[in-house]
Amino acid sequence: MSDTRGQQTSDQPPKDGGRPGGRPPERGGGLLMGRPFGVPVYVTPSWFVIAALITWVFGGQLGDVLPELGGTRYLVAFFFAVAFYASVLVHELAHTLVALRYKLGVRRIQLQFFGGVSEIENEAETPWREFWLAFVGPLLSLVLGGICYLALRAVELSTVPGVLLTGLMVSNLVVAAFNLLPGLPLDGGRMLRALVWAVSGRAMTGTVAAAWVGRALAVVVLFGLPLVSASRGVERGTTDTLVDAVLAAVLAAIIWNGATGSLRNARLKEVLPGLRLRDFARRAVEVTADTPLGEAMRRAREAQAGAVVVVDGRGEPIAIVRESAVRAVPEHRRPWVAVGPLARDLEPGLRLDAELSGEALLRAIQTTPAGEYLVVEADGRMYGVAALTDIEQRLTAAVAGR
Repeated sequence: MSDTRGQQTSDQPPKDGGRPGGRPPERGGGLLMGRPFGVPVYVTPSWFVIAALITWVFGGQLGDVLPELGGTRYLVAFFFAVAFYASVLVHELAHTLVALRYKLGVRRIQLQFFGGVSEIENEAETPWREFWLAFVGPLLSLVLGGICYLALRAVELSTVPGVLLTGLMVSNLVVAAFNLLPGLPLDGGRMLRALVWAVSGRAMTGTVAAAWVGRALAVVVLFGLPLVSASRGVERGTTDTLVDAVLAAVLAAIIWNGATGSLRNARLKEVLPGLRLRDFARRAVEVTADTPLGEAMRRAREAQAGAVVVVDGRGEPIAIVRESAVRAVPEHRRPWVAVGPLARDLEPGLRLDAELSGEALLRAIQTTPAGEYLVVEADGRMYGVAALTDIEQRLTAAVAGR
């Protein structure tokens, strides 16, 4: 119902196979159930929790409708839970097929507590592709609801097939209706985003509008769902009221966090092209490994430098003194501690081209995590040192809209 592209489309209220370059599947996705169209489908442990809950609730209702089933009603209820999530999978596969058609790449599909998530790797290039990518999921849910309705005409309502088809028809229509609500991270929010994008000409404008509608929707769910349940005129116990309140709070939190996450991702995407490693490079002083830390810090202050690089006898950089290690040495000990043990050797991934920018810069940092990186020119000359904290601060400010 929602998307992350990195996005995901999910039909829950709220980035294996199918990855470019044959990258290995991600771990921690849950139990692998198959690879339709080359996209791995995982069932997370949380699915078993909701399957058990559906079995218990639906089984209890079956006892009122078909009392002759006895204990078998829970087996029928479990079959309904599996069939319902099969329809959720169809919903997600609809998103997946359109994403593959547009060559956006799909990392995986997950079936989890509140539905399904399709992790799509790239953004749609046009608003109308975005609209169709979002709309196709609810459309398939509506189609499935219609098929169940037609099948109901061929069976008796007071039979097991009749009860199952009724439940699947209603559940698919509810999934479609909920997903069409116009707020991120729901599919309807993606559709609203696409429409605003088409009118305004800016994807970011569409994201902001749909995200704020999503936040408003979360507030409506938080307070409205319990009120609707209470106004139905049916006597409800304390447990039922509490369940309604908890469900509303969970749904509202998922929608709010999904809308906020979509807004942050959009802001990050907007600022990424202007993120250049050269802009983060601090001036660095060069010292040998046996230089006392106190002396190295004195030279750095005089040169107004923000980093210290260890060089060998030929003057070639071989390590970067770690800022965290420097802070850990008390001031009175610094004249007696050499910088060598406080430095990290320059592995290949710690030498970064000064011209790196945008997503390429983020990939380089993610490939070799470190606190500091040596920034070099194309000819190998040292330009400076980039601290990870500086990059993170810039990204945090951008995501926060500052």
